[in-house]
Amino acid sequence: MTSLNSAETPSGKGAADENFPVGSWLLPARLRPHAATFYAYARAIDDIADNSELAPDDKISRLEGFAEAILGVETEDPAYEKAHRMRESLDQTKVPTVHCTDLIDAFKQDATQGRYQDWAGLIHYCERSAAPVGRYLLDLHGESKAGYPVSDALCNALQVLNHLQDCKADYLSLDRVYLPESWLKEAGANVEALAAPEASAALRSVLNRCLDGVAALLVTARRLPDVLDNRFLAMESAVIVAVAEELTRQLRRRDPLAERVQLSKPAYAACFLKGIFRALF
Repeated sequence: MTSLNSAETPSGKGAADENFPVGSWLLPARLRPHAATFYAYARAIDDIADNSELAPDDKISRLEGFAEAILGVETEDPAYEKAHRMRESLDQTKVPTVHCTDLIDAFKQDATQGRYQDWAGLIHYCERSAAPVGRYLLDLHGESKAGYPVSDALCNALQVLNHLQDCKADYLSLDRVYLPESWLKEAGANVEALAAPEASAALRSVLNRCLDGVAALLVTARRLPDVLDNRFLAMESAVIVAVAEELTRQLRRRDPLAERVQLSKPAYAACFLKGIFRALF
């Protein structure tokens, strides 16, 4: 529960709402608490950026408070309790603060920017809003930074998939559209099409073009289990790749404007087994 003097604005979302397993039993037991602390921190700042009732300046002020707590500029204010816990975790694990501050930078951008001109701009955002999660896990496990580009590809793919899943809700609740404006224009579509009960042919073509971009990222991401030294992290990454592949297939077949496209428990279980099999054999 968040106290009344907290800077947080909890949305009620949790690990079960994510496209990837957070702190799963596949991770070494000694590292799971640190992964959970990182997730709680990331969830807290993401919720601030996604709060439709906060003014942009208020969001940025709260996020800057989190940044000061992470960097140790402020160490006692209980309003930033999750950041204090994260800072202590980083001190214990010797993981750098940059992954946490990159997330803050991305979410500050969310507070003021609601449109993306092209795919390159969207991926640049993902490199600060999603890639730091994978980089944090690699550093937490003592992996080589040479694995960053492959991890980035997977995290960026997952982020775009999440944007596609939430494209209607993001537009209606936050007036935020991640679909590249240049692609919408080329297809003869506009952002207002996201409010429709179902996707038009023009909008569907843009969604498919984004999924083509995701598929290209996954070509690189499939190498991730092979470049990791930690067997358990490799299995976890293989599961996440399988989840991303299945979500990509489902988003091609199903309409995210007409329904919330997410994996069922049986589909997720199948991805889990597929990922484990890939990693082991």
